[in-house]
Amino acid sequence: MPPGAWLRELRTEVRTTLTGVDPGLGRLRMAATATAAMVLAALVMAGVRALTGQPVTVLLFAAVVAMIANLSVNEPELPARRLTTALMLLPAAAAITAGTLLAPTPVLADIVFVLVMAGAVWVRRFGPRGFALGMAAFMPYFFTQFLQASAAELPWLLLAAVVGIGSTLLLRGWLLAEKPERVLERLVRAFRARVHAVVEAVGDVLAEGPGPSESDLAAVRRARVRLNDTALQVVDQLEHLDRDSPSPGDLPLRVVDTELATERLAIATRRLLQEDPPPDRLVLRSLAAGMRGLSRATATPTPAERVPALLDGARRSVDTLAADTDGASERAQRVAFAITRLADALGEARDSREAADAGPADADEPADEDEVKDDGAGGGLELTTRQAVQVLVATSLAIVGGELISPSRWYWAVIAAFIVFAGTASRGDVLNRGAQRVVGTIGGVIAGMGLAALVGDQRLVAIVLLFACVFLALYLVRISQALMAFWITTVLALLYGLIGQFSAGTLLVRIEETAVGAALGMLAGYLVLPKRTREAFGEALDAAVDASDAALDAAVARLTGRDPSTTPVELARDLDESLATLRARVKPLGNPLPRRRGRSSYERALRVLTAVDHYVRDLARTSDSVVDPDWEPTLRPAADRVRANLDGLRDHLVAGITNSGRGAAIAPVLGSETGSIPRVDTVGPPAEIVSAEDLVDAAEGHAARCPDHRRRVELLAAVRYLRRIDQAVVGLAVDLGAVPDPADFPAPTPH
Repeated sequence: MPPGAWLRELRTEVRTTLTGVDPGLGRLRMAATATAAMVLAALVMAGVRALTGQPVTVLLFAAVVAMIANLSVNEPELPARRLTTALMLLPAAAAITAGTLLAPTPVLADIVFVLVMAGAVWVRRFGPRGFALGMAAFMPYFFTQFLQASAAELPWLLLAAVVGIGSTLLLRGWLLAEKPERVLERLVRAFRARVHAVVEAVGDVLAEGPGPSESDLAAVRRARVRLNDTALQVVDQLEHLDRDSPSPGDLPLRVVDTELATERLAIATRRLLQEDPPPDRLVLRSLAAGMRGLSRATATPTPAERVPALLDGARRSVDTLAADTDGASERAQRVAFAITRLADALGEARDSREAADAGPADADEPADEDEVKDDGAGGGLELTTRQAVQVLVATSLAIVGGELISPSRWYWAVIAAFIVFAGTASRGDVLNRGAQRVVGTIGGVIAGMGLAALVGDQRLVAIVLLFACVFLALYLVRISQALMAFWITTVLALLYGLIGQFSAGTLLVRIEETAVGAALGMLAGYLVLPKRTREAFGEALDAAVDASDAALDAAVARLTGRDPSTTPVELARDLDESLATLRARVKPLGNPLPRRRGRSSYERALRVLTAVDHYVRDLARTSDSVVDPDWEPTLRPAADRVRANLDGLRDHLVAGITNSGRGAAIAPVLGSETGSIPRVDTVGPPAEIVSAEDLVDAAEGHAARCPDHRRRVELLAAVRYLRRIDQAVVGLAVDLGAVPDPADFPAPTPH
């Protein structure tokens, strides 16, 4: 290696890694903007305090309101964010007035507090703006109770609210505002960095040779999980772009295709290295050359104009293996296919991004979701109403339990009950959030007592540390509830020191109150109005899966020389219509499904079915131009397994919606049959989901041995679409915890 080359490579890797640490810099910008707004609000109120002699509580209140205004407003469009931030002043002022004036009558104040919390949840039915306005009422009311505000302080607290919200509006709405397109650009760079991380991890496994170590395989798994999360963020941002922005075209699907191609590369490489006998070293050398090309193409500092040449070099490195029609090393050939297909996917995603930047694309997409009418969205109690009742019960019980522990600190139990239960949908999710909050609180108490003892009476140092801890809490809130609770509790220790109420006993009471509130929140979430089956979503899901199954079956029949009664392309159009209905039905269902990896939700299920629709349509178009009756023995079993997996996914989704309110686990059961997919009129045991990797491999092996180059390319394209459908379906099932990740298990030894 030439002198200095290793240093350049090190810089490249460090820069690429840092790009992927915080995709789009979303956490950093949110935490930095919120902290800056808090500092600005505190400085303004510090000047007011110096002139008026008001207590330090008005300064702290302004900072808290600024933080809430930053965290609560999540609308993607800048004008909407500005308006919502400004509107927050109205409920905040009403809550401050009510909380302050009712303070002398504790019982009435508690009753109003519970009603405010229930109302804050109920107004979430009005979308992001409702959520923000609800939080603008809830948190200021809470802090009037926490600070034990008096009527004499009311004008100054109102001024503090104006300053806090005004600071946020100034910084986030104008001075530090950022266009969604710039966020998307950074997210796309982060996505490329995540792809690079997976390629590098897979390259390390390949370099190690047969029998890779568990630590290297674990590194691949971690990289894949992070890639999945970043891919979802890119798609989220694409969906949230301003309506006046250029159309994203098919970029969301290209992102999904790149993610699936990267995961396929990881799985194929692992299976190759577990092959017996081990692969030839010359074969590994060719594959390693292809990996290096992909690595350089996805490195962050690589200029965009060099990427096509690097991707082309990666393809050429494995051309000989990919073109082998004798089937001498099928697993090595599949890794070569995976390298080629990832290079193709990266190139297509890059072209899609350039097309989106240039202007609207000629999109082959279903009807706009805003134009689709929901013809029966299902009755029953609205989700937000149900949650409002749950909050009312949970917080009422938390007030009673908190009062029994400490009449002056009961509000910590209320906060814990509110936060632990809100937004959860399964027993595992509720227990995990409650446990993390308690553990984080305990750690924060220990750290807070240490910091408070070190700081002593040095108010300036305490304020600086307080804002530093707030920044860390905000930066880590999306990563871990435990870390967020840790830093918030540390903030409270410093805050108590500033207002002269610090004691070890006070912080220990916080642990007790948090534990009681968390337990009561869980209890209410389980027992009070548990969620029923989302019938409208289930019906639309049935129709979409049935349409996918019909189009897939017809396409495979056409590929193997049989004539279906309806052409695959016509059936694919029916699938588009079913997907449009499903998209409309998803709108009111904001509560997440149980999750394991990434961020699984109704929207995630919709995205997976959108990807399935895309690949089914591609398969249908391919079936119009290529027919191979000899393919039937390998292609048909693979297609049947993929269709059965679609059926199983439908069952697990419906079972998850039905059982989440009762805390029932989602578990796969054995014994499902392949063949036509029945409609789900009642929720029974979910059908088994088993990765079709081996069956698709067999179908791909037949295609790879076709001597005619053009025909071979078409057959390989068809089997790739089938594989992508299965990857997308099994990937969501893994996210839901319905099946284990197929990449975590060794490949069966070929016979």
